[in-house]
Amino acid sequence: MTQQPATRSIPVSEQHRWRAYWICVGVAALTILDLSKVNVGLPSIESAFDATATQLQLIVAGYVLTFGLALVPAGRIGDQRSRKTLFVVGLSLFLVTSLVAALAPNITVLLVARLLQGVAAGIQMPQVLGIIQELFRGPERGKAFGLFGAVIGLATAFGPTLGGLMIAIGGPTDGWRGIFLINVPLVLIALVLAIWFLPVTRRPSGEPLSLDPIGLALFAVTVIALMWPFLFTTGSPSDNPARWWALVLFVLAMTAFLAWERRYAASDRQPLVPLTLFRVSSFRNGISLASVYFAAMPSMFLLTTLYLQDGLGLEAVFAGMVSIGFALVSAVSSWIGGNLVNRLGRPLVVGGLVLLLVGIGLLVLVAISTPAAVTPWAMAGAMAIAGAGGGLVVSPNQTLTLMDIPVRQGGLAGSVGQLGQRIGTAIGTAVTLSLFYSTIYRESGGDPDLTVYHHAYAYGMLAVAVLIAVAFGIGVADLGSRRRRRENGDHATDEADDDAGTGHA
Repeated sequence: MTQQPATRSIPVSEQHRWRAYWICVGVAALTILDLSKVNVGLPSIESAFDATATQLQLIVAGYVLTFGLALVPAGRIGDQRSRKTLFVVGLSLFLVTSLVAALAPNITVLLVARLLQGVAAGIQMPQVLGIIQELFRGPERGKAFGLFGAVIGLATAFGPTLGGLMIAIGGPTDGWRGIFLINVPLVLIALVLAIWFLPVTRRPSGEPLSLDPIGLALFAVTVIALMWPFLFTTGSPSDNPARWWALVLFVLAMTAFLAWERRYAASDRQPLVPLTLFRVSSFRNGISLASVYFAAMPSMFLLTTLYLQDGLGLEAVFAGMVSIGFALVSAVSSWIGGNLVNRLGRPLVVGGLVLLLVGIGLLVLVAISTPAAVTPWAMAGAMAIAGAGGGLVVSPNQTLTLMDIPVRQGGLAGSVGQLGQRIGTAIGTAVTLSLFYSTIYRESGGDPDLTVYHHAYAYGMLAVAVLIAVAFGIGVADLGSRRRRRENGDHATDEADDDAGTGHA
C-alpha cells in the first residue's frame, strides 16, 4: 500500500488557530469573489475592447479552467511540504495578476492575466482547505466549515454587487478595471497577515517530493479536453461544432489517466490522485453533489444578472444588488447548517436542495409575470428564499464530504473536490448561457424584446433547476446508502479509509 511522505503536526494555540482560520477564510472569499464579480463587468469589457462572445466567455471560464488545473498538484505539494509557503506564493501571484488585469491595454493581455490569476487561485485554495481541516477536528470542524460556507456564500452573492459598484464609480467604459484593481489593497493586507500571523502547522516531509509527472500530464490533458468545448460554447450561431470532438480526446485521456494511476499505485508509489479516496462513499457522493450544485449556482447568478441588465435595462450596480438577499440569508443558514450537520447529517443537505428548488421556481415565475418596475424587488425576495436553501447545502456538504478523509490528505482531497466544483461551474455556465443566447438568436435574430428575454431566462433557469434536481437525487441516494450501512452494521467506510491511508498528520 502506497503512503504519502510523512509530516508531523505542530501544536497551535487556540488564539493562533482561529486567527489562522480567518486569514484562510478571507483569502478564500477573495478567490471566489473573482468568480462572480467579473460577470457584471462583461458588458463594460465588451464595450472597451470590442470583445467577441468567445473572448468574454474565456474571461470567466478561462479563470475557472486554470483554477481547476492548478488545484490537484498544488494540493499534493501542500500535503508534502509547507502549506503556508504555497499559500503566500499563490497570494503573491494573485496580487500581480490582478494588477496586470486592471491595467490591461487590450483584450489579449486581459485574457492572459485572467488565466494566470486562475493558477494563483488554484495554488491558494487547497492550502486553505488543508489548513482548516488540520486545525479543527470532530464537531468543531462542522462549525468551522459552517462559518467557511457562510463567508463563501457572502462572497459569491455579493460579487455582482461589488462589481456593479466598481462600474458605477469608474464609468461604463473603464469601470471594469476597478473590479480587478480593488483586489490589490485587499490582497496586500491578506499577504501581510499571512506572512506574519499564519502559523506553520506541520513539519514538512524530508522525503523527496512525489508528484507523478506522467499522471500530472495526463490529468492536464483530461481536464482541458473536458472543459474545452464548453469554454467555447456561447450560444451564438457562429459556435464551431467541431469543438465537441475534444470530448473524444477527453475519453481517451481519462482512460489513460486511470490506467496509469492504478499502475503507479501498484508499484508502491504515490499517484497524483489516490483512486482509493473514491472508495469512501461519503467523499464520492459529496464530491458528486457539490460538482452538480456548483454547475447550477454560478449560472443562476449570471443568468439573473444578464436578464436584469440586458432584458430590463437595469444598471450593473442595481442588478448586482438583487443577490444581496441570497448572500445574507445563506450566511445565516450556512452557520446554522454547520452547527446542525453532525446531528442531522445528509437530510439537512437534501432539505436545503428542496428549498433551493422552490427559490429557483419563484425566480422564474416573478421574472415573467411581474411588471418590470416590480421585477427586481420580487426577484430579490425569491433570491432570499433560495439563499436559505443554498446555505444548508454548501458547508454541511463540505463537512460530510471530508468527514472520513485522513487529515494528512486534506489538501489533496479538498483540491479534488474544488476541481469538481470548477469543472461543474465551467460546464454549467456554458450550458445555461448557450440556452439563454441561442433562444435570443433563434427568436429575434439578435434584436430581442422583453418577451424574448423572458423565454431566454426561463430556458436557462430550467437547466439550473434540472442540475439542482440531479444534486437532490444524489443526496437521496446517499441517504439510502447510509441507512443501509447502518442497518447492516457495515464498516465499509472504515475499510476504505484504511485503503486510503487513514491516520492523522
